Amino acid sequence: MAVILHSSPIFWTRLAAVIFSCVAFSVAVHGGRLSHGTGDWCIFCWAFGFAGTLLVILVELFGLQTRAPVSWKNFPITFACYAALFCLSASILFPLYYLKGSIGQSETRDYRIVSTVFSCLATIAYISEVSMSKARPGEVAGYMATAPGLLKVCETFVACIIFVFVSDPVTYDRHDALKYCMSVYCICFILSAVIILLCIGECTGCLPFPFARFLSSYALLAVVLYLSATIIWPIFNFDPNNGGTKNRPSNCSNAQGLCVWDKNMAVSVLTAVNFVLYLVDLIYSSRLVFVNA
Repeated sequence: MAVILHSSPIFWTRLAAVIFSCVAFSVAVHGGRLSHGTGDWCIFCWAFGFAGTLLVILVELFGLQTRAPVSWKNFPITFACYAALFCLSASILFPLYYLKGSIGQSETRDYRIVSTVFSCLATIAYISEVSMSKARPGEVAGYMATAPGLLKVCETFVACIIFVFVSDPVTYDRHDALKYCMSVYCICFILSAVIILLCIGECTGCLPFPFARFLSSYALLAVVLYLSATIIWPIFNFDPNNGGTKNRPSNCSNAQGLCVWDKNMAVSVLTAVNFVLYLVDLIYSSRLVFVNA
């Protein structure tokens, strides 16, 4: 089996991402002394990026794109976008939980600083790969290389972060309105994930209705649902008349990481972010013409 080496900027960018993510999780495991679930999440983010990018490099080195059971016009950029978001989250959460409040010099702290630096470098590398791989105006490309495709990745990732915040501890079960918001997050996440899987698996032509029309209709539905959640979630978490807490509790200042009030605030912000993402998605989807590879 011949090895095909394409010395292109995207190849070197992927190679840099592999090295940076490998160093990040190797150093953290070796000397970071990670003690709780946040550390496991960061390790997963770095290992996810390392393993997936290495797989993409090997497939292209051995020229196996046509034998892959996925659309190679859609898979690499989809993975790179997810890897960028995962590493970005690790670059934020890792120092927040393991460097915040740390003073003085220690070997463990130095290891954690190194992991944070290489996590940021891996994030930059993945963002650069996405920037180089995305479709240019007028270019024929797979759906996931277009703006709506990349927005789908961002929408599902933001939903995943919301799920993490509302489940540890569970903060949506004390009122039906909050349960409604949770259903909005779940419905939109599932449908966006299905769209991504259909594109990667080249199954969009199997649908009994036009895929482009489905995209526009779904984007409109998601905008309406997220608009309602953007209004409802803050009201029932921060309005005292509806059982919420307006002011940040004093014990949040001493908490490691984020307290419950902070997580609820983060969910409010992320809900608004996803609303904006779906709104932009709707604008693009209403006028996008793409070719199903």
